Amino acid sequence: MYAVIVTGGKQYRVEKGDVIFIEKLAAEQDATVTFESVLAVGEEGSVKFGAPTVEGASVEAKVLKNGKGKKLNIITYRPKKGSARRMGHRQPYTKVEITAING
Repeated sequence: MYAVIVTGGKQYRVEKGDVIFIEKLAAEQDATVTFESVLAVGEEGSVKFGAPTVEGASVEAKVLKNGKGKKLNIITYRPKKGSARRMGHRQPYTKVEITAING
């Protein structure tokens, strides 16, 4: 059984036991989170699509870790002006394991 969920402005196709990295959630480690915005739920031979979400469907996940991704170096400059600026960014994420798909 699989489901398509929406979190952090992105869509993910998940199955039970999958470990995914999503946009940071306000949840502590080892907490359980429930995703209510399920776009589709499918099994072998049958798929239920929502308009826009499937009624009564939810996906439960366990938070494994909160962290930051690898550092991205950003360099901006203005040609012929002798001006340059160097910045860095580390995107925060939440690592979750899908424990149950209801619906």
